[in-house]
Amino acid sequence: MKKLKYLLLLVSSFSLALSTHSQTKDECFNCHIQLEDKMAVDYKSDIHFEKGLSCAHCHGGDSKTEDMELAMNPSKGFKAKFIRKYRMNVCIHCHSDKDRMEVLGSKLPTDQYTKLEKSIHFQITTNNTGPVTDCITCHSVHNIKKVKDPSSKVYPTNIISLCGECHSSAEYMKNYNSSLPVDQVVKYRTSVHGKLNAKGDPNVADCADCHGAHDILPSKNPKSHVYASNIPKVCSNCHSDQVLMNKYKLPADQYDKFVKSVHGVALLEKGDVSAPSCNDCHGNHGAVPPGVESISKVCGSCHVINMELFEQSPHKKAFDENNYPECESCHGNHQIIRTTDKLIGVQPESVCLDCHKEADNNKGYFVAGRMKSLLDSLTTLDKSAKIRLDEATQKGMDVQDAVYSLKDIRQIILQSRTNIHTLNLEKFEEFIGQGYEIANKAEIAGQEAVDDYYFRRIGLGISTLVVTLLVIGLYFKLKKVEKQG
Repeated sequence: MKKLKYLLLLVSSFSLALSTHSQTKDECFNCHIQLEDKMAVDYKSDIHFEKGLSCAHCHGGDSKTEDMELAMNPSKGFKAKFIRKYRMNVCIHCHSDKDRMEVLGSKLPTDQYTKLEKSIHFQITTNNTGPVTDCITCHSVHNIKKVKDPSSKVYPTNIISLCGECHSSAEYMKNYNSSLPVDQVVKYRTSVHGKLNAKGDPNVADCADCHGAHDILPSKNPKSHVYASNIPKVCSNCHSDQVLMNKYKLPADQYDKFVKSVHGVALLEKGDVSAPSCNDCHGNHGAVPPGVESISKVCGSCHVINMELFEQSPHKKAFDENNYPECESCHGNHQIIRTTDKLIGVQPESVCLDCHKEADNNKGYFVAGRMKSLLDSLTTLDKSAKIRLDEATQKGMDVQDAVYSLKDIRQIILQSRTNIHTLNLEKFEEFIGQGYEIANKAEIAGQEAVDDYYFRRIGLGISTLVVTLLVIGLYFKLKKVEKQG
C-alpha cells in the first residue's frame, strides 16, 4: 500500500513538474507574469518554482484553465489569501511529509514544524493572530531561496538582519519579553564573528548557529542550545573543526582542553551551571564581556580578590610593560587545572620557573622559594599539631579549644595561597606568621595534655601501690592482734 501511494505521488509530482516548467499549463503563473505582477516575478526565482510547483500547489484551484472563474473557483480549493494563524499549514503539507519531500528530490528534514511548535517563537501573538514566528516570517513567501543561496533571507550573512527586525525593536520586544536587550545585533557587529560576517564570510557563527533555527528555546531551558552546559558543545561545532579553523589560523583543541579543566569538570561533569562556560569569558553577542580591558578583568569578574591582589603586585607593572596576559600566564586559558601548592616555588613543577631562574639570581626566584617554604612548613606544623591533639583526645583529655583553633590555621593557609598574588614577601610572612603561632600553641597544648595524662597515670599507680601496701600491713596487724588475744 505504501509503495502504491509512493508511485502515485511520484507520477502526480512528475506530471506537475513537467506542466510547470513548460509554463504552458500553469495558467496562473502565465497570467500573472504577463501582468508583471511582483509575486510572479519573485516566484520565478523561488526554490519551489525551480522544483516544479505551481501557484495552485499552495493556493489551490485549477491552474490548467485560462478561465479565471474556473481557475479561482473555491469549490476546487482556491484561496487567494490565508489567515495568518493557519498559513503555515500550507508549508507543513509538504515539509512534514517525508514521502512528498523525497519525490520532490529534497533531503531537508521533515521535523522542522515539530521543532518550531516547541520553540519560544511559537507563542501566540498579542493580538492572537497566530504564533509570533512561522515559516513565512523568516523564509518569506513567493521568493523563498535555498539556505545556501546568498540571496536567501536565512543565508548566514543575511540572518543577522532578519533576526534583528524583531530583536532590535524595543517597541516590538516589550510585548513579548521586555527583559531581553535589544542591542544584540549592534554588539554582534563589534565581535570577531560579526566583523567577518559583515565582510561576507558565511562560515563564522551567526544567530542560528548558536541559538538553533526551528528549535529555539529560552536560554534557561536545559534543552536550549545556549543553556550553560550546552554552550561548549555548540562552540565546538566550529572550533573543533580542524579544517575550518585552519582558515583562521586557530587551534581546534580548545574544547578538548576545556572539558579537562577545573571549569569544564565543574560545568559538564558536576552540573554546576555557575561555573564559567565559553561565553562567560569570550562574551555572548559582543566581542568580550562589558568593561573588560584585559584577560585579568575576565577572570576577575569571578575571582575578584585575586585580581585586586594581583594589581597590587610588582607583576602587574611588568606584565603591562611586556604585554603579557595576566592570569593566563600562570593558570593557562582553556585547560585551567586545579591549583595546588606545587604551582608556587622553585621546584620543577612550579610556574615561577617559567620566568625566574636560579642562575639569574633575581628577587623573584628567592621570593617564590621562600613563600613555598613557609606554606609547606605551616602545613606540616598543622598536621603535627593535629596528630598531637588527636592523641590527647584518644586518651580522654579535654583539648577542644586547641582543636577548634586549628580551623583558623586552615583558613590562614587558604588566605595565604590567595595572598601569593601580591608577591609581597613582608606582608606574606606577617600574615602566615599568625598560623605558626596558633599551630605552636595547639601542639604545646596537645603535648601538655598528653604529659598530664601520663602524670596522672603514674600518680594513680603510686597511690594504688601505697594503698595496697597499707592494706597488706593492716591485714597483718589484725592477724597479730587476733593471735595475741
